[in-house]
Amino acid sequence: MKLVRKDLEKDNAGQVTLIPEEPEDMWHTYNLLQVGDSLRASTIRKVQTESSTGSVGSNRIRTTLTLCVETIDFDSQACQLRVKGTNIQENEYVKMGAYHTIELEPNRQFTLAKKQWDSVVLERIEQACDPAWSADVAAVVMQEGLAHVCLVTPSMTLTRAKVEVNIPRKRKGNCSQHDRALERFYEQVVQAIQRHINFEVVKCVLVASPGFVREQFCDYMFQQAVKTDNKLLLENRSKFLQVHSSSGHKYALKEALCDPAVTSRLSDTKAAGEVKALDDFYKMLQHEPDRAFYGLKHVERANEAMAIDTLLISDELFRHQDVATRARYVKLVDGVRENMGTVRIFSSLHVSGEQLGQLTGVAAILRFPVAELSDQEDESSSEED
Repeated sequence: MKLVRKDLEKDNAGQVTLIPEEPEDMWHTYNLLQVGDSLRASTIRKVQTESSTGSVGSNRIRTTLTLCVETIDFDSQACQLRVKGTNIQENEYVKMGAYHTIELEPNRQFTLAKKQWDSVVLERIEQACDPAWSADVAAVVMQEGLAHVCLVTPSMTLTRAKVEVNIPRKRKGNCSQHDRALERFYEQVVQAIQRHINFEVVKCVLVASPGFVREQFCDYMFQQAVKTDNKLLLENRSKFLQVHSSSGHKYALKEALCDPAVTSRLSDTKAAGEVKALDDFYKMLQHEPDRAFYGLKHVERANEAMAIDTLLISDELFRHQDVATRARYVKLVDGVRENMGTVRIFSSLHVSGEQLGQLTGVAAILRFPVAELSDQEDESSSEED
């Protein structure tokens, strides 16, 4: 993401002008937009024209509109973002108050104005504009006959290809059908890797599977690469890292990212940091439950006691339509940082973010046990009774 201009007042009202450069920047933009914001961008409008003879025709005209945002629609697979709203600035083609939908695209500038830019939104702009945050990882999660080729970016896990091949069982004295089907499966996975993984960007390719599938696949892939003199695969051989997973389904990617060999290799990527933080939270919940809290009320009370060491929170919560609810989450984040705690904002499009979402979307690892919080909860509920 490229920041063209930033004009903010002392009360944090103002506008920023940005150019999304990568598909992932559309996800960042989706998280920046809120209902009630003002969005100015170039768009195409169908306009009716009347000729001197009285005949009516219609033309598609490119114009720049400023909309008051009403609905935001994001397609995570295509990384497309559509914003619908009413026109709030005079335009020769579009009346004031008329509805229009702007489709935001990579490499096309837009200006976003808000009455209040909070700390979470401003931090997202900083991250989106920092090239160090795009240290990308690719993953092939597989089992016999099923493979998912994924890209793990700092903000999302995208399934780029799913390969399914029916593998017949081995028969006594005749394994040829099984072996041929397996070879066909491996070949399709290799093609998917070459088609969807950009080795200039990706610093590591995880190959995860149960059993020996990953070893057999990698042996096959590099034997074929030597035979066909495939320089792309041979030059990037060191980027492939084999790890265990329980299956070839996408959700098994979390296990692969938890592997110590992987976390050391990906120590500077956001995805690995999120997975480790969630793993630490589950361990704490198991061994010292008084130091692991989840749910907004409990976490807020822990913050009041200045007890939060690490806050885990889903970016989904900051897209809440209710301004007061959103402000409550922002206040929690600011409070934890003021008390020298660490804040990890999880992407709801990552496997770790999906898991955190099942835990209400907000959790905390505490510096010290705060047992009385659960007691207070019990007391207040008994008083209500």
